[in-house]
Amino acid sequence: MLLIKNGYMIDPKSGWDGNYDILIEKDTIVKIGKRLEAPSRKCRVIDAEGLLAAPGLVDVHAHFREPGFTEKEDIATGAAAAARGGYTSVVLMANTKPPVDNRETLEYVRKQGAETGIHVYTCANVTKGMQGKELTSMGELAEAGAVGFTDDGMPIMDGELVRSAMRNAAALDLPISFHEEDPALIENNGINRGRASEYFGIGGSPREAEITMVERDLKIALETGASINIQHVSARETVELIRRAKEKGKNIHAEATPHHFTLTEEAAVRYGTLAKMNPPLREEADRLEIIRGLVDGTIDLIATDHAPHTAEEKARSITQAPSGIIGLETALALGITELVDGGYLTMRQLLVLMSTNPANLYHLNAGYLAEGGPADLILIDTTADWIPTEYASKAANTPFTGRSLKGKVVTTICGGKVCME
Repeated sequence: MLLIKNGYMIDPKSGWDGNYDILIEKDTIVKIGKRLEAPSRKCRVIDAEGLLAAPGLVDVHAHFREPGFTEKEDIATGAAAAARGGYTSVVLMANTKPPVDNRETLEYVRKQGAETGIHVYTCANVTKGMQGKELTSMGELAEAGAVGFTDDGMPIMDGELVRSAMRNAAALDLPISFHEEDPALIENNGINRGRASEYFGIGGSPREAEITMVERDLKIALETGASINIQHVSARETVELIRRAKEKGKNIHAEATPHHFTLTEEAAVRYGTLAKMNPPLREEADRLEIIRGLVDGTIDLIATDHAPHTAEEKARSITQAPSGIIGLETALALGITELVDGGYLTMRQLLVLMSTNPANLYHLNAGYLAEGGPADLILIDTTADWIPTEYASKAANTPFTGRSLKGKVVTTICGGKVCME
C-alpha cells in the first residue's frame, strides 16, 4: 500500500481541489480524504507537503522508434523519459520499421510496452506501408489492441481514401489523427517559408501546405462524423478553421505541441537543426493564436510529438538533417512556464489539456483521480526552477537544453508503483 499525505490535489474530471491525502492499494486509489492514516506498517508514506498531486499526464503523440530505429530511442528508454516528465500513459505513433500496419508489429509494440513502468498504447496505420494507397485492416488492428489510427509523418493525399478511413474509424469508435502537410507545396520541410527560409537560403515550408490539408479533412470529418485529431497545429489560419468546424461538429479535436506555443521561426535561425520540425515553427502571430486556441478550447490537447534523433543525424546540414525534437521531459514545465506563469491558463486548465482531454479522446481509463480509479498520479513542485541538461531519453535533440523552466515532476506513480522519483 501507498499513502500520499499533505499534498494539494487538483483533478479536473472528478472535481477535487484542495488538501487531500490519497491511499493506494495495488493499482487502485481506494481512499481520498483528509488526515488519512497508514492502515499498516507495510504501507509506504510519501510526504507531499508543498507539492501538487495531479493525474498522470497522457501524451497522445510520441515516437519511441521501436521497431526499426532503436539507435534513436526504444520503448524502454522512451517510457523512462515519459515517467520523468510525468506521463503515465503514452500513445505511440505507427511510423516504425516495419510500420504498425499489421497485427504482428502491433502485438510486438504492445508486448514491449507492457514491460515498462508506464502504460504504453499504440496507434495503427491508416494505410498499408504508410503509402497512402490502400487502407489497412482497421477492424482487425482495433481488435488486436490499436487505440486509434494515424499515418503520422506522412500526409494522406487521396481524399476519397481519407473518407473511407474516417468512415471505418467512426464505425469502430476510435480516433483518427492526421499529419497535415501537402508535400507538393514544400521545397524544404522543417523550416518555415519566411524569415527562417530566407536566412538559410532555402525554399522552406509554407503555411498553405498545412491549411489546405486541414480544410479538406475538416470537411470530410463533418460529413462522416469521425472523431479526428488535427496533429501539431502550426498556423493561425488552421486554428480558425478548426474553431469554425468545432461549432458544427463535436468530434473535431486538435493538438498543440509545447514547441509550437513557445517558439517561433527565430528559434530555427538560432538553433538550426535542433529547432527543425514538421510542421515548422512559424511566426509570433501563429504562436499567439495557438495559445488563444488553447485558452478558448479550439485546441483541446497538448501533445509532445516526442521525436528523438541521434546527434549525428542532427549534425547534418539544415536540408539533410531529420525533423523533430524530444519533448516528454520538458512538456509540463513548458506548459507551466509559458501558459500558467504567462497568465493564459490556470493549472487546472493545463491539466485538462495534458491529461483529461487526451485520455477522453482515446477512451483510456486515465487522466483522473478518484476513489476506485487507477493509481496513476504525479507529484509536482510547481515553484521549482530548473534547467534541462541531460535526459532519460537516448536523444538530446531539443532547443530547450539550458533554458530556465518552472515546475518539475518530483514523483511519478503508475499502476500504484513509484516509477520515477
